[in-house]
Amino acid sequence: MAHTRLYASGKLALEDFPLAEISEHLEKPDTVVWLDLCRPTSEELRGLSDEFGLHRLAVEDATHEHQRPKVDRYDSHLFLSSYGVRFDPVSGELIRSEIAVFVMPRALITVRKDEGFDINAVTQRWDDSAELAGSGVAFLLYGLLDVVVDGHFDAVQELDDAIEGIEEFLFDDRREHIQTVQRLSFQLRRSVVLLRRVVLPMREVVNSLMRRDLHVMDDEIAPYYQDVYDHVLRATEWTESLRDLISSILETNITIQSNRMNLIMKKVTSWAAIIAVPTAITGFYGQNLPYPGFATDAGLATSCGLIVGIAVALYVAFRRWDWL
Repeated sequence: MAHTRLYASGKLALEDFPLAEISEHLEKPDTVVWLDLCRPTSEELRGLSDEFGLHRLAVEDATHEHQRPKVDRYDSHLFLSSYGVRFDPVSGELIRSEIAVFVMPRALITVRKDEGFDINAVTQRWDDSAELAGSGVAFLLYGLLDVVVDGHFDAVQELDDAIEGIEEFLFDDRREHIQTVQRLSFQLRRSVVLLRRVVLPMREVVNSLMRRDLHVMDDEIAPYYQDVYDHVLRATEWTESLRDLISSILETNITIQSNRMNLIMKKVTSWAAIIAVPTAITGFYGQNLPYPGFATDAGLATSCGLIVGIAVALYVAFRRWDWL
């Protein structure tokens, strides 16, 4: 489904009009058009390329998935690639939605490669900042970037909360909690790595758009781009700290498991030593040859005393050494 908007003289004039009318509207002075396509076909993209003069390489990037967040400059337009993200706290999975953007002097075209990114949040952001619509395409691009970067920030915060939840169970000896920590730790580490690949390049993307030689923004909207850039920097720094934190949790978890294994081995060894005492003594007294106390009550009392005495002495010693 395609979404369209027409801004005339800094005000929203028309919405959801047919694609065939875009060229007609652009012929009017002081008009700006937005077009959104979700999962477009190759034919639709070729039609847009012919109508707007889009570069072939930019159209290929908009068609192929798993592009790196970037800004490419062409003669008649800019091409921007970015990702909207959301975090699933139940599974610990980071869900990415790729967005391709064509930025032209009087038109903004967004191409979504799936329905995971909520385009209605972008239109709502435009409606909430309608006083900036006079900046034209710069206003539309700002609203889009603001929603994308806010999504990054929300994902970072939710990941931080999830990691804090793991820390609460890190020193819990219950088996189900140990398995939960192991499973979520590796899933969250994967999510942090994916988020880092999305967030870090956005710093260069926004910084490039703020360059004066690209003529994307005017003086009125420049502070808003600076605010988006500040959010990108904060999200980047937070993502880096999360990566260090999750690595520390994984290392701590491995250390705890190793300590638990050592403790178990000490306990097993201690009990094996205690159990070996009666085995050794009864084996000695089970010899088929005479020895002191052979076939007498004194021999039975001596063997029982040795078993109990040595076993108790070993138990006390192991407890003192914190092996039991």
